[in-house]
Amino acid sequence: MVPIVLIAALTLAGVFSVTAQLAVYLVTSELDRRIDSLQAASDAVVRAAPASRPGVMEGMVNLFYRDRYPGIEILLRDSGHLIRYPENGTLPAPLDGWQPTSGVLVRDHRLYLWSYARTPTGDVTVSAPLTRELLAGLAPNLGVIDRFSAAAAAERQPPARVPPPVNGLDREVRWFATVPAADWNHPGQPSEPLVIGVRTRVSAVLTAVFNRGADVAQNFLQITLIIGAVLFLIVELISLVIGISMVRTITGAVHRLYEGTQKMIEGDFSHRIEVAGRDQLADLGSSFNRMTAHLEQSLAVAKEKERLQSEIEIARQVQNHLYPREAPRTRTLRLKAVCQPARVVSGDYYDYAAIRDAQVALAIGDVAGKGISAALLTATLQSSLRAQLQSETAPSPSLLAAQLNQQLYAYTSAEKYATFCLGIYDETSGELSYTNAGHVPPVLIREGVPQRLEVNGTVVGAFPFSAFEESRVETKSGDLLVCFTDGVTEPENEYGEMFNEDRFIDLVARNSHRSEEQIIELVIDSVRQWTGSGELQDDMTILLARRI
Repeated sequence: MVPIVLIAALTLAGVFSVTAQLAVYLVTSELDRRIDSLQAASDAVVRAAPASRPGVMEGMVNLFYRDRYPGIEILLRDSGHLIRYPENGTLPAPLDGWQPTSGVLVRDHRLYLWSYARTPTGDVTVSAPLTRELLAGLAPNLGVIDRFSAAAAAERQPPARVPPPVNGLDREVRWFATVPAADWNHPGQPSEPLVIGVRTRVSAVLTAVFNRGADVAQNFLQITLIIGAVLFLIVELISLVIGISMVRTITGAVHRLYEGTQKMIEGDFSHRIEVAGRDQLADLGSSFNRMTAHLEQSLAVAKEKERLQSEIEIARQVQNHLYPREAPRTRTLRLKAVCQPARVVSGDYYDYAAIRDAQVALAIGDVAGKGISAALLTATLQSSLRAQLQSETAPSPSLLAAQLNQQLYAYTSAEKYATFCLGIYDETSGELSYTNAGHVPPVLIREGVPQRLEVNGTVVGAFPFSAFEESRVETKSGDLLVCFTDGVTEPENEYGEMFNEDRFIDLVARNSHRSEEQIIELVIDSVRQWTGSGELQDDMTILLARRI
């Protein structure tokens, strides 16, 4: 009975809803046509020759508009002269500021249908009172059509009646529609919207929409509905019998599924339920068995992933320990560096260390690739550099780069290489000697003016006999050396535009008077704002050295 009651309730609600919408549509659509007809009248006056406009006004009203629009008036304003039809009309001239329009108008607390159009030397205003009689004529025999607004409440309205019911099911239907209304005293500004209410019956709406004169068709429709209702009841009884038999099958399958889920809760993912038949319940049982098999595999994969994550975390901790914990104590140089990996571990490398004879080694590099393999190569790069710095009595950047190239080429695969920049700063002379092996050129900022350093070598680890040259630059007090990786300059925004070196160098140069910590924080925040993402697109490393 529940489906029957629900369907009946839905049918009744649908009938009343559709009837209400049709009733309102019949009224509002005819109202729109009446408004369009007034606009056609004003347009006809505008298109007429100036000398013939009064005759056009009289002819239109007498022939087409007087019966449909009781009380209609037309006002023609031409070069300051007012021409009315009828001549005893009281329609006032519209205020300045009106644009050509048509619709419902509130004037002197009364409702009107109106149309306003302009001529080269004036304007035309057509107005007709919006009375209950006019509304009733929009859809004859439909029922009561009321107006609800402050202007309508001020008018005396004659009584109206809803059509009598055809039978006991012919209930009264009420609905409303809102129509925008203009305010006569405020050109271009809306007034309180007009609410048009319709009280009718289902039979009245059907009479207005359909042709009910064909009785044979109506009787055929009634018989068809009765036969359909009987067939519906028979189908319901058959469905009840089939439903009882299906319930037993369904409950049995659900019970087996319940037992399987209990085994899963206990952690037994090897349990499989019995599958019988070829229907959808059998497919459900097979799907459950496949799901438990996949879960069993997923648990194994999850355990392996957890083990790998643990190993990666260990690698991250080891790499963090490889970076220098504190800058070496020097008399004329202040150092600060930071590396933010795009993943758990980084393929970028930086290092600084004090060596004999009042010298400081500065190094930065970018290993090809990401992840653990790149991190292992950075560890190899650091250990080799540290060992060579300690063994050389007078370290030379070009010689050290050549030795690193030989070692990386000999002990790594062919596709593993790194860009590398090594500089040695002499505190006694203030001179910086450096070798740039294919790395992004560092920048020396002196008194706010940036100067890019040279690239005088190719990448390390790619070719066995690469030659590396050495360059020198004299530093002065206040100079700021900026070393960085492409993870700072190549991140892209949502439009695919890179942050680029020029923007980065300009940012650092304009803020070179700040502390090293503030500069690094400013650069990182600017790159994140540029990308609009909390995740880095590449490893980002910055090393700053300021001459005191």
